[in-house]
Amino acid sequence: MESIGVLLVVHVMPYLEQELDKRFKLFRAWDYPNLAQLPSQHVAAIRAVVSDSTAGADAALIEALPKLEIVSIFSAGVDKIDQEKCREKGIRVTYMTDVLSDEVADLAIGLMLALLRRICECDRFVRSGQWKRGDYKLTTKVCLFLHSRILLVLLLSQFKEVINALGPKGYFINIGRGKHVDEAELVSALVEGRLGGAGLDVFGNEPVVPEELFGLENVVLLPHVGSGTVETRTSMADLVLGNLEAHFLGKPLLTPLV
Repeated sequence: MESIGVLLVVHVMPYLEQELDKRFKLFRAWDYPNLAQLPSQHVAAIRAVVSDSTAGADAALIEALPKLEIVSIFSAGVDKIDQEKCREKGIRVTYMTDVLSDEVADLAIGLMLALLRRICECDRFVRSGQWKRGDYKLTTKVCLFLHSRILLVLLLSQFKEVINALGPKGYFINIGRGKHVDEAELVSALVEGRLGGAGLDVFGNEPVVPEELFGLENVVLLPHVGSGTVETRTSMADLVLGNLEAHFLGKPLLTPLV
């Protein structure tokens, strides 16, 4: 498979990049800021694209690679993949499925604990020396069965209604996609006290985070690390490699999307 061209369009963990380079003829998009700069022999050699949720594979990229057969996504997010164009051209698409579910669920529980037990705030309380002047305030009991006052978000359509339903004693957790949330309404609800708190691993315009959230003690902010463990990212990388090898060996794909 060393002669099969693979275009890597986004920076990934070193293990995946090294394995792609070892098993295929790897082209890195950042070496060619404009795809038009790719020599025609390279364009003709590229039969696979490896991307993630931030870069995807749009119609322009797909059209620029006439020999493209498969797009393998190193994430669960597929918003930036032009799936219709892939179907039109018979290009297969693979993505991450259950391989990252456990880690994301762990993080959701961590955000619940951090929010309701005010773990981050307690840490700052100790570091600042305030403990010497008295005990920290009482916090809220955590219920891991997700009663109505805690919302674990994967997909939302009627966001304002949900926030109103949660109210000042409710907690909002987003481990899914930032763009599934009305971020302006979320910020407004937190600043105005219409929502009790929020634990956020994803945002609408990453890595930009609304600055209004920085000064709120009832908010825990994470840099999109839901699947961010060495073990899970390695398993994700192996899944990308496995899907590519299955395709080029004429075997069933491991996690097909298109």
